[in-house]
Amino acid sequence: MANLSDQIERYIINLIKKYEGEIEIQRNQLASDFDCAPSQINYVLETRFPFQKGYIVESQRGGGGYIRIIRVKIDSIEEYLRKLISRLGRPISQKDAEAIISRFYDNKLINSREKALMKVVMNKRLIGVNLPHRDFIRGNLLRGMVEVILKADREG
Repeated sequence: MANLSDQIERYIINLIKKYEGEIEIQRNQLASDFDCAPSQINYVLETRFPFQKGYIVESQRGGGGYIRIIRVKIDSIEEYLRKLISRLGRPISQKDAEAIISRFYDNKLINSREKALMKVVMNKRLIGVNLPHRDFIRGNLLRGMVEVILKADREG
């Protein structure tokens, strides 16, 4: 049986699909529905719906507070890749790099072979350098790969 975080994540993803990419929910109501603490909802939002995976989470606190979750669509591939390149070249964790790569695959910017190759290159064992240098190297490698994707997209 899936754990509670998985159940909450699936529920939210289904709502996002149903309402075409944007939902508003109340944290306390969701916690009540799943019989958990509101902090569990926060945990799911922070770990399962980060920007790297293509989500924007906005929160309004207070009695009538809500959480808005927006699935960011890639309307202009070139614009998205340029913005991403400007953010890369700095340290990036393996988890965040893999989330970006998965987003590329989900949006058909890369195929399954390219996804597998990119993930291998991001692996800490392959880089073989200790922190913080490893995250800097990973950021530079990912930036280089994104630049190749951007160039190929313009030429293709």
